[in-house]
Amino acid sequence: MNITKVLLSISLLLSPPAFSQETNAYPASVVPDRILLSVGQDPATSAGLSWRMDSTVVSGYAELVPAKAAPEADSALKFPAALEKLSLPEGSTHYFSVDLSGLSPNTLYMYRVGDEKNRSEWIQFRTASKEFRPFSFLYVGDAQNEHKTWWSRTIRAAYSHEPGAAFLVHAGDLINRSNVDREWGEWFYAGGWMHGMIPTVATAGNHEFYRDEQKRLTLTKHWRPIFNLPENGPAGLEELAYYFDYQNVRVISLSSQSLLLNPADSISQVKWLEEVLKDNPCRWTILTMHHPIFSAGTGRDNKSLRDALQPIFEKYPVDLVLTGHDHTYGRGVAETSPQQKRQPLKGPVYVVSVSGPKMYIPSLEPWLQRVAANTQLYQRVKVEANKIRLEAYTVTGELYDAFDIVKNKRGEKKLVDWAPGLTKEYLDLPASYRARLKEEEKAAYEKKKQEYLKRKH
Repeated sequence: MNITKVLLSISLLLSPPAFSQETNAYPASVVPDRILLSVGQDPATSAGLSWRMDSTVVSGYAELVPAKAAPEADSALKFPAALEKLSLPEGSTHYFSVDLSGLSPNTLYMYRVGDEKNRSEWIQFRTASKEFRPFSFLYVGDAQNEHKTWWSRTIRAAYSHEPGAAFLVHAGDLINRSNVDREWGEWFYAGGWMHGMIPTVATAGNHEFYRDEQKRLTLTKHWRPIFNLPENGPAGLEELAYYFDYQNVRVISLSSQSLLLNPADSISQVKWLEEVLKDNPCRWTILTMHHPIFSAGTGRDNKSLRDALQPIFEKYPVDLVLTGHDHTYGRGVAETSPQQKRQPLKGPVYVVSVSGPKMYIPSLEPWLQRVAANTQLYQRVKVEANKIRLEAYTVTGELYDAFDIVKNKRGEKKLVDWAPGLTKEYLDLPASYRARLKEEEKAAYEKKKQEYLKRKH
């Protein structure tokens, strides 16, 4: 073989991947990008905006006006933006944020962002009502990997299914490597202009944290510049632990990574959570965090999280807990299956889901009522006066799981399970998984699968 070709082959093998950490695949420019609408502390009268421009732009603003059918934006209000510099190996960029306040409830607005030279398009969103009205929202588990290739179809299918969603819950691990800008670039690429139209409710996962030079647990440098979430949580956990009330539903986000790995943050969050639940005027309570207290993935169990939080969830009570982390789908309640025969429902319904392509093996533990292996999903949650319905859809549009939480005037709940009338569960492991398992591991999974199916009959 030609020695030049040999040396070239060796150099290619030793070279970093085409998209290394230092590759600036999604560079900022003078044109606003990464425009994101975050949920406000009072979604009827406020919202958060954020966007990115390159480091040559040192000031920016947002314009806001009630939307109308005519292509006019007379008397638009101007909101000056706060600037935050983000320095990374790929280079420095400027993020801008604006708190929109003093908005009218149940009103369609349009906004645009930028500076005097370059502005975005006009983007529309609707504020919440002050009083209760039925509404729906979307929820997705871990995006994490290959956003452009695979996660894009999940987020786009979800929006196509429910374009009028009140907000979109991301249950952690939005990306894989916390400070790699290319991954955040792919996350924004996959959702595109949807990020600017549906308010984001983001909870941080373990992959949104890293260890700094002193080995301290540290939030990704991207989080606070990218999101503009409520800051009504414990001190030091701004935009990580927070809550908001949307049309008689209290939605709470916890930082489960902080709960698990930082004793001080754990104490402050638990104390704060009790106060938020104790002083809760809303009929419904929905909580999201990254780590599940009942795990759906093989070999996983967050016992310390369960010990700390399950009694609180059942005391106040919480109705629905939306999580990720386990890279599989699982749904159930704390009691042994089949729970739908137990009346009334004691605690929340727990859901674990995954929207990206990274998949793990289901645990098939007794708490589970519905499971899916190796399946990308998104969830639509519909809130009515006396009922919450969750529907889990595959990215190909199949209704895979559905259940109702029904609540009477006394606050007693029951679970109505619609899954038995749906498609057969996806429990078989793909060939790529089975190839990695030892024979005894395959046998153990098959045994658990048969036990799981037997419990349901």
